[in-house]
Amino acid sequence: MKEHSKLTKQEILDQNINDHIREIGEEFRSGFEELKKYPKSVTIFGSSHATPTNPHYRSAHELAMRIVKELNYAVITGGGPGIMAAANLGAQETNGNSIGLTIDLPHIQHTNPYTTSTVNSHYFFTRKTLLAFSAEAYIFFPGGYGTFDELFNILTLTQTHKIPKVPIILFGKEFWTALKNFITKNMLEEYGYVTHHDLELFTIIDDVDKAMEIIKAAPISKWWENYD
Repeated sequence: MKEHSKLTKQEILDQNINDHIREIGEEFRSGFEELKKYPKSVTIFGSSHATPTNPHYRSAHELAMRIVKELNYAVITGGGPGIMAAANLGAQETNGNSIGLTIDLPHIQHTNPYTTSTVNSHYFFTRKTLLAFSAEAYIFFPGGYGTFDELFNILTLTQTHKIPKVPIILFGKEFWTALKNFITKNMLEEYGYVTHHDLELFTIIDDVDKAMEIIKAAPISKWWENYD
């Protein structure tokens, strides 16, 4: 291989592209290898800013505990603080598999100490793919831009049949009802950019018992039968 100083501009560009491709491929490989160890799981999303005194934090903690205790499913989160930490803590405290799919975010996010296994990503899109890869249900607690990004990513993948249809639960009626009202009034009734069927892709609830009822009724996701 030529010394870097002797490479042409095009050769340097090609080398950088190849380096990125190798890094991306390695992130996907290590992530999928880890996730395949947990064929039954629930993925929980939510704000990294929620504190232990927040009622949503307490609900995420309780829900994760029950998912492990009653179903023996793995609990998967983004591995950061807030709601993610609450869910990982609940899974860890019940001796369950508590998985964190973390991201490099300098000065913003750290990995919570309650995971039993972590997979770190440099690229957001690899992390998002892993978080949406396979689950028996996706639970969204209130959050910010990142939570909304992940929510609409999974809604779009479900709408377009790129992933199997499984329960998408929005926990916290006071927070999520305003979003549903916006989608109904603006996106559906005013502009016709979504359909009535699209509004049925998610369920808004306010109760851990109801969440467990939905998760228990959901069939085991057989993603490999639908993957193309």
